Amino acid sequence: MQIRDQIEANLQAAFSPARLQVVDDSESHRGHAGWREGGSTHFNVLIRSAAFRDMSRIARHRAVHAALGAELVSRIHALSLDIDT
Repeated sequence: MQIRDQIEANLQAAFSPARLQVVDDSESHRGHAGWREGGSTHFNVLIRSAAFRDMSRIARHRAVHAALGAELVSRIHALSLDIDT
């Protein structure tokens, strides 16, 4: 399974989002730190879920990282998160 697909599956399972968009933005970082041939290094995630309603911004980010898991997060160089209810 591709990293993008794993991110999407983990976030769907954890938060049942009303909206989820996971974009592999690796190619636009070609030549920058952390980039590697084949992509799957830089991701932009937009997620909207009622599960975030009573969480602070930091708590939301921590929840997303926990849902992804340490092993998956360690394989990603950059993860941009746009999280809201």
